[in-house]
Amino acid sequence: MAAPRMMQGNEACAAGAIAAGCRFFGGYPITPSTDIAEYMARELPRVGGVFIQMEDEIAGIAAVIGASLGGAKAMTATSGPGFSLMQENIGYAAMTEVPCVIVNVMRLGPSTGRPTSPSQGDVMQARWGSHGDHPIIALSPASVLETFELTVRAFNLSERYRTPVIVLVDEVVGHMREKVTLPRSEDVKAIDRIRPSEPPEWYKPYGSSPNDVPPLASFGSGYRYHVTGLHHDSAGFPTDRVDEVEPWARRIFRKIKGSVNHIAQYETDGVEDARTIVVAYGSVARAASEAIRVARSRRRKVGLLRLKTLWPFPTRVIGQVCREARRVIVPEMNLGQIAIEVERIAGDRKVRRVNRIDGEMITPQQILDAMEAK
Repeated sequence: MAAPRMMQGNEACAAGAIAAGCRFFGGYPITPSTDIAEYMARELPRVGGVFIQMEDEIAGIAAVIGASLGGAKAMTATSGPGFSLMQENIGYAAMTEVPCVIVNVMRLGPSTGRPTSPSQGDVMQARWGSHGDHPIIALSPASVLETFELTVRAFNLSERYRTPVIVLVDEVVGHMREKVTLPRSEDVKAIDRIRPSEPPEWYKPYGSSPNDVPPLASFGSGYRYHVTGLHHDSAGFPTDRVDEVEPWARRIFRKIKGSVNHIAQYETDGVEDARTIVVAYGSVARAASEAIRVARSRRRKVGLLRLKTLWPFPTRVIGQVCREARRVIVPEMNLGQIAIEVERIAGDRKVRRVNRIDGEMITPQQILDAMEAK
């Protein structure tokens, strides 16, 4: 392990990307994510990587997709309005099954909103922002060290499942500083995409495979293939055949849904015999932890389920944890985006929401009040 150091969440995100093998960053500065771009601009050239400031966020993620097809692990980072601009190309990355990582440091919106104020308002946009049916993976860290760890994990999931992965960092986590001890680079487990083993003339970039994740050849490595945002056949060429379009869609869902137990990460604290369960994520989970500490000192039977993975949604664990509880509290800095999913599983009569959309953090006292309300 390296020596302890004070580090900002955004810096930890960039450090995690480099540790995971990221060697290309294309993006455009926007508050409150700009620190990530600044770190990458300084550090990527030192490890043989490339940093490019593009003319806007659309071009940023387009460059990332191109770099990934060229064989590089690639990332962009943005906030609010920039994340909105990226949605079409996030859909393109999903359609073409190009691994890449998109970091969204969430700020209060919509539109320009309050650029330096915290929010968790982009949770549903991360899942449904781009049109059409496709799965997505989205992670949510709650600390500086976890921002490092989940950024590494985002790259590993992206490479393993050949898919875009979104890291949702709320502004508080992105800008706060904590004392952290990062692992040495040689101790970071980095996963690389599966490369084709067959000769170039036999290669099918979207062919069938035992795990539903076809190997991905890098442009310039001797493999020539077609990439299009249109529905395509196993060779990558546009197709209107129903016997090719639907099987492709089923496959990209299957490769994610079939691995939810591997992808979904969460932490539980005292949920086994709790009468009240708090389901939280990101910085709000820190307030929830303090509220639970106080409630337990008052002999309340309360537990915490902290979500590290928001999408695919961990339906099974939500059902198990909430089944015996009398009350489920979902605090979040929006008007109930994850609460909707929890209500769908646990029943809306059991769920109590705690929401803020004024650019201020949810406090432990607000969560305590919800625990003690009749």
